[in-house]
Amino acid sequence: MSIKVIGVGDNVVDKYMHTKTMYPGGNAFNFSAYATMLGCPSSYMGVFGNDEAAAHVQATAKELGIDTSHCRIEEGENGYAMITLVDGDRTFMGSNKGGVAKEKPIRFQPEDLEYLSGFDLICTSINSHIDPELPKLSPLHPYVAYDFSIIETDERFDAVCPYIDFAITSCGDASFEQIKEKCARIHQRGCKYVIASRGKNGSVFSDGEYLFTRAANLVKAVDTLGAGDSFLTAFLLSFVEWLRSRPEDVSLETAVMQAMDAGSAFAAKTCMVHGAFGHGKQFE
Repeated sequence: MSIKVIGVGDNVVDKYMHTKTMYPGGNAFNFSAYATMLGCPSSYMGVFGNDEAAAHVQATAKELGIDTSHCRIEEGENGYAMITLVDGDRTFMGSNKGGVAKEKPIRFQPEDLEYLSGFDLICTSINSHIDPELPKLSPLHPYVAYDFSIIETDERFDAVCPYIDFAITSCGDASFEQIKEKCARIHQRGCKYVIASRGKNGSVFSDGEYLFTRAANLVKAVDTLGAGDSFLTAFLLSFVEWLRSRPEDVSLETAVMQAMDAGSAFAAKTCMVHGAFGHGKQFE
């Protein structure tokens, strides 16, 4: 793959309380991990604590070949979430709200921005606590993707959408009309592309003029954790590579459908492993 990407923001461990196993995770870190698994050179920039959970995420990054040279390490507790599974579906039981990464989030220095300008795509999220820094990213070379999760207030859209290229939103069982209305609200605030993830109901893509839908690849899931992030990663890698090259024989519709198919196929694989992508470690 000819593009370079980076996840910027949150990393956590997902603590599976029923098995006493913790797995690396977090929207931004998942993006970096999934990109590497898909054969795309990737890096990660975020804040680690100095506890066992942080050490496990760092060790996983090293094992996967993710560059973490521009991360920070702070005194304190790494982010974690407590999870159990009910019929293969994740159920959250609580968290420490991001831990040290929320208490001491990244504030970009000139050397960080120079480093980030060397990528094709930056992916971050509402859980990364870098919203005030987004205006510093928009003048750079990379596309910027931002995962809103289920937060959809006009205040949040006003603060974020002018500075990003891709908005990702989780729409679950929302009606098609509700999704169209949300896409319009995002486009009106300056973001060109919207990806609406609908879980088992598939996905929707909008560029403000055209709107495309695709069904999901349904499987009997072992664990749904990470399905949305894996769909997003595979979609973005495929679509951004098309944006960078713009081959004359591949239309927008074809590029979107190929990206959606890549996302759905990868998300289905993710649902067949425990944690966001495995790499579990026992904890007390």
